[in-house]
Amino acid sequence: MTTTALAPRTVIIDRIVPRSIATDALLVVAGAGLTAALAQLVVPMWPVPITGQTLAALLVGASLGWARGAAAIALYAVVGLLGAPISAPTADGGHLSGLAWLGAPSFGYVIGMVLAAALVGWLARLRWDRTIWMALLAFLAAEVVIYAVGLPWLAAVTRGTPEQVLAWGLTPFLVGDAVKALIAGALLPAAWWGVRRLERGRDRG
Repeated sequence: MTTTALAPRTVIIDRIVPRSIATDALLVVAGAGLTAALAQLVVPMWPVPITGQTLAALLVGASLGWARGAAAIALYAVVGLLGAPISAPTADGGHLSGLAWLGAPSFGYVIGMVLAAALVGWLARLRWDRTIWMALLAFLAAEVVIYAVGLPWLAAVTRGTPEQVLAWGLTPFLVGDAVKALIAGALLPAAWWGVRRLERGRDRG
């Protein structure tokens, strides 16, 4: 297996699964499913809960690349808007969907996750996911994108003051988001290490 042959395959999933229209579609669905699953990991807070869906967006974007990653998060959002109970649970254990989810203070973060997945997927194509520190920088940049969309949406829905919006939608989440970035920043380089070991084993075999 030559370096030239591997060059076009720049995100990790393309070193594992042969690319085709069918596999791309399945991967997008799987990415949306992972996001829906991790969204159920929640620490209830008002007006925006802490959830695992941000971590999903980072991992999906980096592993699938910008187009498939963004499509997966967008599919997750669309399915929820169509009525499926896949959003993060509310304080009473229910799920917002449809127009109720669209009008929720937290929905801007979901839109931001689509853009964040695209960003980390693009950076992954530039090999930012190969080392812990570069991956961490990529994921922290993606977190900034999520807040850049989520905070204005939160302000528009709640009509809170700038101080209130930061207190509701930024300050409580900084430590948790840093931990998510660290987790994602460790997982991707570790996965690349495993893929390289498998490829070297196949080459020797």
